[in-house]
Amino acid sequence: MTDNSDILAALTRILVERKNAASGDKSYVASLHQKGLNKILEKVGEEATETIIAAKDAQATGDTKELIAETADLWFHSLVLLSHLDESADSVLQELARRFGVSGHDEKASRSSKPTQH
Repeated sequence: MTDNSDILAALTRILVERKNAASGDKSYVASLHQKGLNKILEKVGEEATETIIAAKDAQATGDTKELIAETADLWFHSLVLLSHLDESADSVLQELARRFGVSGHDEKASRSSKPTQH
């Protein structure tokens, strides 16, 4: 098992390999890339919904096992999305580092004052 600090780097390498080299019939990630952005977005949305349901269940039962599993699925599919758009977890980590020590209210206000890009 890879040390937790290396998981994102390892996943990033694998996602790039599968995006660029693997056949869709042998790799789930390659098949998602071949199906395109809309399929990947569908999976992210599906996993987000499942994470929400698991969180509600965890609150009711005190058992977080499903919440952890669904959150892992959500994170994984988010990484596939980033990879599809030629980004990586590093970009997200850099953004989180930039926000570290900044009030959440201030950070959100700085985003809402920027013009929306489509």
